[in-house]
Amino acid sequence: MYKTPDEAVRFFEEFLPLVDGVVNRDVLFFVPAIDLAVSLEKVKATSVQVGAQNAHWEKEGAFTGEISLGMLRAIQCPWVLVGHSERREYFGETNESTNKKMKAAFAHEIFPILCVGETLEEREAGATGEKVTTQIREGLAGLTLEEARKTTVAYEPIWAIGTGKTATSEDAQLVCHLIRETLKELFGPVSEEIRILYGGSVKPDNATELLAQVDIDGALVGGASLKAEDFAKIVKA
Repeated sequence: MYKTPDEAVRFFEEFLPLVDGVVNRDVLFFVPAIDLAVSLEKVKATSVQVGAQNAHWEKEGAFTGEISLGMLRAIQCPWVLVGHSERREYFGETNESTNKKMKAAFAHEIFPILCVGETLEEREAGATGEKVTTQIREGLAGLTLEEARKTTVAYEPIWAIGTGKTATSEDAQLVCHLIRETLKELFGPVSEEIRILYGGSVKPDNATELLAQVDIDGALVGGASLKAEDFAKIVKA
């Protein structure tokens, strides 16, 4: 959240040459609102994309400090994160509010990534499956099959975010497989088109093994994405 527009520009000037020529990879940055305009401009002539970290579901109203999806649409921002664990923990976002954001994003032709995940306490209590599947069922409730097809789900075990702890590749695969099965129950064959990402202390030294898992289609990278060289290594993993 602390990168200024000038810092964002310098980052892309360092990062983009590192991935020049990389194919068969979708690279997407979710940047703070103040950095959106300059970031979108810097990647305009590349295959790299930029999204917003958050947006409000209402079209307009008295919501001081919020950003509407219409505002994102106006600057041609094609992606938005929904329900990130920090939004849930610090700003009180619920499954109900994430569902509203998902529907509003599609109404504005913006692609949402729904974030789900459990705390350490929930993990130790054996409640990971219940927590994650409930977030998915309630967060994606009411979506059409066409909207589901354009959805991405990111599993981010909260206990592994920014802590240096990482789920083993087997643990990550187990939960991502559960997510896949839940999506099949909700959307049938369309579920195979829904990408599932893993996020939780993804680094250059563990990215290859994580991304080799059958139900992990990509990574939602946190701290390592702030270092151009490290993130480029993950992109190439």
